[in-house]
Amino acid sequence: MYFQTIEVLTTSGAQLPLFVDLDGTLIKTDVLLESILLLLQKNPLYLCMLPFWLLRGRANLKYQVAQRVAIPCDLLPLNPELLAYLHQQRALGRSLTLISASNHKLVAAIGAHLALFDAAVGSDQQTNLRGDAKLRRILQLSPGAAFAYAGNSHVDLPIWAEAHEILLVNCPPSLSAKLEHRARSILQLDMVSSHIPDFITALRLHQWLKNGLLFLPLLLSHELANFDLAVQAGIGFISFSLCASSVYLMNDLLDLNSDRQHRSKRLRPFASGNLPLLYGLFGAPALLLAAALVALLLPLEFFLVLAAYWIITCLYSFWLKRLFLLDVVTLAVLYTLRIIAGSAAIGVITTKWLLAFSLCIFFGLALLKRFTELSNLLAEGGSEISGRAYTTASLRAISVAGALSSLLAVAVFAMYINAPDITRLYSMPELLWMICPLLLYLLARIWSKAHRGQLHEDPILFAITDHRSQLVVLLCAGIVWVAI
Repeated sequence: MYFQTIEVLTTSGAQLPLFVDLDGTLIKTDVLLESILLLLQKNPLYLCMLPFWLLRGRANLKYQVAQRVAIPCDLLPLNPELLAYLHQQRALGRSLTLISASNHKLVAAIGAHLALFDAAVGSDQQTNLRGDAKLRRILQLSPGAAFAYAGNSHVDLPIWAEAHEILLVNCPPSLSAKLEHRARSILQLDMVSSHIPDFITALRLHQWLKNGLLFLPLLLSHELANFDLAVQAGIGFISFSLCASSVYLMNDLLDLNSDRQHRSKRLRPFASGNLPLLYGLFGAPALLLAAALVALLLPLEFFLVLAAYWIITCLYSFWLKRLFLLDVVTLAVLYTLRIIAGSAAIGVITTKWLLAFSLCIFFGLALLKRFTELSNLLAEGGSEISGRAYTTASLRAISVAGALSSLLAVAVFAMYINAPDITRLYSMPELLWMICPLLLYLLARIWSKAHRGQLHEDPILFAITDHRSQLVVLLCAGIVWVAI
């Protein structure tokens, strides 16, 4: 097999009509899967209808889904190298046809948006234009004439067998090897590399740091030296982290279009098209199952908290995140559930003071995250967060509410110091007052950075990784240790 560059093929195949596949070839994603995700965003109950539509064939499934959604063509991740090549061929007067197994309605919409093809052809309700069926349609469109075909999958082998010119786009080496014996012109674009690094990125392992909240009950109950309880807390951490990664995959799948409009989130593996959607569709339930199996090693209460966390997260992903303020309340509850899960893992009761402090501090930080997003949006000339019920007009109100909630968290901690049972846990509880100014400094510094535009959009992750914040946390931990 030999590989020709774009420049060589620019003139050699200009007279052959070129048929271009869509999914995984022209775009780095799958139209059917994107359409199903859009459908589930509209109403998750459509999930129950998918098997019934599929019983009448894949073509019918694609048709039924396509009738209920509209693909945002301008947001689809295109293959830039192939697109540049097609523009060159178009300038030379070459006939270009977009042909795909996706439903014709969506294929035609994408073709019209690109304004690059002479025709766009897709599946109808009866015929799934895939493999041999696509070949027959190509032969109908170019009777008796040689043609070129650009594709990316093993299912395209029958078409390449008849094509005079072969274009391999994002093909694995195993597929390229099957075409080595073909004495035809071959152009290869974007060799596929391993998806493992992108999948690991999608798991957001750095976010597992937030699940360190599960160890807080172990610390506050003064059982940190208890090996058995520490192991139980560690098992809970692993279970919660697996569940959280499952949630991250699900959220990324549901937020594809809003992420593609975000200045940094558009680079996420699924939004950018660098990671196939199937990794998320199979990875999310697999991680959730693993989390549930690990949770079985702990008391039933932990399993129930984990289940509550997942259910609330699903409600957040499908509905609550689009509701003003209710979304940040939900985020505060989800962080607090981590602490409750830590208590359930080691069999202790979460105090009302800790619950109140957690809700206040994380409500404030959730508002801080929205404030930062809106500030960045305002700096870029935008006015509304895509997929959220927030506009830049809400900046002042969010700032005030977030700052007050943060201050209230410090007030709750101060009241905890005066609680009647505090002397039962600490020999010198008066030392705990030193933590209050440290908390005030930490929270004021984070809010100040946000107002100066120096804060990452995830303030909790900033607090975990920032050196000064780490020093404040260590000082607080030292004060607690001395107070015991």
